[in-house]
Amino acid sequence: MDGVEQTNESWRILIVEDDERLAELTREYLESNGLTVSLETHGGAAVERIRNEQPDLVVLDLMLPGEDGLSICRRVRPFFSGPIIMLTARTDDLDQVLGLEMGADDYIGKPVKPRVLLARIRAMLRRVTETGSGSADEAGGEEPVRLQFNDLVVDRSMREAWLSEESIDLTSAEFDLLWLLASNAGRVLSREEIFTALRGIEYDGQDRSIDVRVSRIRPKIGDDPIHPRRIKTVRSKGYLFVKEA
Repeated sequence: MDGVEQTNESWRILIVEDDERLAELTREYLESNGLTVSLETHGGAAVERIRNEQPDLVVLDLMLPGEDGLSICRRVRPFFSGPIIMLTARTDDLDQVLGLEMGADDYIGKPVKPRVLLARIRAMLRRVTETGSGSADEAGGEEPVRLQFNDLVVDRSMREAWLSEESIDLTSAEFDLLWLLASNAGRVLSREEIFTALRGIEYDGQDRSIDVRVSRIRPKIGDDPIHPRRIKTVRSKGYLFVKEA
């Protein structure tokens, strides 16, 4: 048993994949585990599908006919804030880094086992759902839903952040990382801790996604990318969110 949760039935997934047989097999597996799945096989049509349907999560292949996954990811980010998982048959770190810089929230190497994809989808959507609706701890007043650091405000219930009262454009994964760092302000978080908290899997020591996301978040929250004051890199240890930057 995969332990399907009742709430999964409302999750809508769009798979953008040109291998129709693989896409159909993946859809069958995900739907058998409680998800609602639609397919798009042509990159050129993916942007409008995402714009019009606003799925809860997009699984996006890197190599597509018509328009590649990197371009699609970049184009949809202004109007789609949901998670994007990018699939790539390449092992080149550059592709993975480019995907993250274009706004992908996660990436998985192909071929991917359906159970692994399901687990990553569930973990990502569960984080978004729990952060957006609040938790039992929140009801008891044990954990704040809004944090403020001078002109920076991060709101967990709304999944939004503001700098000098101006809304900050963050992807789902960027918000999750910012909240994790901000809610642990004053404490150094190792890459292992961050990776496990955000991805739900063990850190392999090679993945660069955390570093890429930090570099993307810094300028958005008014931090100096060269000499950061808000999110500091602590050599050989991890990252520190400074309370009074």
